[in-house]
Amino acid sequence: MAHEALARPGQGTVPELLTQARRDGRLAQVDLGLAIAAVRQDESSLPLHLNLSARTLAAPQAMYDDLLEELGDAGRRTRDVVLEIGPPFAPLPAERALAGMRTLTELGFRLALDGLGRGDLPLGLLVEAPVDLVKLDRTVLRGLPDDPASAAIVEALLHYTNRTDIRLVATGVETDAQLDAVRGLGIRIAQGNLLAPPTAAGPAPALLTRPQATPRAPGPAQCVGDFLRPATTLPETATCDEVREVLAAADAPSGVIGVDELNRPRWSVDRTRFLVAVTGPYGHALHAKRPAARLADTPHTIEARAGAMEFLELVTDADWGRTGDDVVVVDEVGRCLGVVLVTEVVRGVAEAKVEAAAALNPLTRLPGSDTVARDVARRITIGEPFVAAWLDIDAFKAVNDTAGFAAGDDLIRELGAALTALGGGLRRMRVSHVGGDDFLVVCDVDEIATVAGALLDRRWSADGMPVTVSLATLVCASGSIRSYQEVSRLLAPLKKRAKAVPGSSWVLGRPGADRVEVLRGIGTRGLQAAAG
Repeated sequence: MAHEALARPGQGTVPELLTQARRDGRLAQVDLGLAIAAVRQDESSLPLHLNLSARTLAAPQAMYDDLLEELGDAGRRTRDVVLEIGPPFAPLPAERALAGMRTLTELGFRLALDGLGRGDLPLGLLVEAPVDLVKLDRTVLRGLPDDPASAAIVEALLHYTNRTDIRLVATGVETDAQLDAVRGLGIRIAQGNLLAPPTAAGPAPALLTRPQATPRAPGPAQCVGDFLRPATTLPETATCDEVREVLAAADAPSGVIGVDELNRPRWSVDRTRFLVAVTGPYGHALHAKRPAARLADTPHTIEARAGAMEFLELVTDADWGRTGDDVVVVDEVGRCLGVVLVTEVVRGVAEAKVEAAAALNPLTRLPGSDTVARDVARRITIGEPFVAAWLDIDAFKAVNDTAGFAAGDDLIRELGAALTALGGGLRRMRVSHVGGDDFLVVCDVDEIATVAGALLDRRWSADGMPVTVSLATLVCASGSIRSYQEVSRLLAPLKKRAKAVPGSSWVLGRPGADRVEVLRGIGTRGLQAAAG
């Protein structure tokens, strides 16, 4: 998710304003002024996209000082800001455009090329530009999904962006058919009214999901990126004196990261150890003008998408004297995104564990429905096929009335233990105890036969009273289901159908199909291949 912020003039349009500014010789000032105004108006906490005209790339670096100051006042880091460079490109020589882009990347900005397919972007500039994103104009996508020429152009651009590790963005997505078409072609990021209509602050690029269809279930933060703090960085060539000045400031950080020209961490300095070294006897004389790298350590790094437990394992495996060092968070290509503090992650994990424990069912120690809801939403988002299953004890009220509620509780515990053991062997399986005698399972398609066999081949009883169970399963192919709520709705009649089958039963259905397969139960011939 990201937010594109646009500033509008009081009268006329942005192109008209920029045209007049160019005639007056003030194009760069006005263009950057619009970007500054957009920052001031933005109230989101999402990564920020700002627009710049390609002509502004010719501006000297000093002209960006006000924008940098405004971003600092707003608490924004340049690496969280994408500058979208838009047409016209032709008036500016490619060499000057590339030089301007390199200046912006040195300031820490990420770049995107806007209007591909509408403007005059030269292919040579596209090939050499140091950009992370390319935005495909809506005019190219207008023919989707029926126009083969539009599809062919998108496929060709995807081939290029995949080979160069650039992300292609579809803009102007207005209909479900267009969204399905760009998803089918392989575009993973889109922008348009269907996903996030424009607000007073402008439209927002979004992941290729319908927000209303895949609600996030509540849950504690368990990702390294959730604990991210801004990093204090210096060039890897910085001297010990330069590091000391930073560490001696009023708002001194706990450490400093030395980065190269691509913002990749090369060394890290812990505040306490560094100051002990440079302020001790002869410390200043020995180190002041020397490279800070001589007193630095190899940085501990981890990707932002790593789990908090993976982070703690990294810290645990570190040198005993460095377990408290800040850990540098990097993106997929090793660029510094910020740091995380060990104490904050430990506290966050502890709070998450307490919250998760409070949500466990007291009988089975299994989590509630949120666990399955999150996994279903994740699988839907990434287009992954899965099976959702609802397990239920037949005539459970009669069990309690006959064998007693204590025997009923023991039976539920036994079922919970069996599901827990299954989950330990099936890496992709998730289980929830949703109350009473009802359990939910989500797993891969090739795992459901193992789950069904383990549950239905076993003879269940409550204090010697034979008991049967019903298993209703919904096989969801990629793109066949839109939400966890829809899964729940479609499982309800399947559960009813399973309970109508004598004995321990298993029925299987698919979204959009009327046919229900009875795979287990008295009178059936046992497990069938249909589940695969």
